[in-house]
Amino acid sequence: MKKLILVLPALLLFTSFLSAQSAQPNYKVVFDITSKDTLDHKNVIRWVNEISKGDPDAKMEVVFYGQSLDLVVKDKSIMPGIISSLAGNKKVCFKVCEVAMKNHNIDKSQLIAGVETVPDGIYEIITKQRQGWGYIKASH
Repeated sequence: MKKLILVLPALLLFTSFLSAQSAQPNYKVVFDITSKDTLDHKNVIRWVNEISKGDPDAKMEVVFYGQSLDLVVKDKSIMPGIISSLAGNKKVCFKVCEVAMKNHNIDKSQLIAGVETVPDGIYEIITKQRQGWGYIKASH
């Protein structure tokens, strides 16, 4: 009985260690982009690509508001094909603030296919953070 009492804590510790090692953390990150700067646009797309390749199960959302909308507008984007391709990945979302769209006279029909809208970009980011998502501000 004494041996069992001595071995049981070690066994419990070992099994909890093994289960912790096998559990994969949920990779969820929301990117906040407000800049009109194309360098910031290229960076956020590069990050999404790199993360997608490194962890195909990673969930990512890029939220556009302020001056950043050109990246997701069909006739203004510097990389519409890449945006469309990434938007086709069910683990990647591009969401545009409807307030910013209104302020810049942009209609939903002008957005690249697969890009979604949200009523308020800042509220979307805060909601994701409350749900445990990581936060990255895309700027340089």
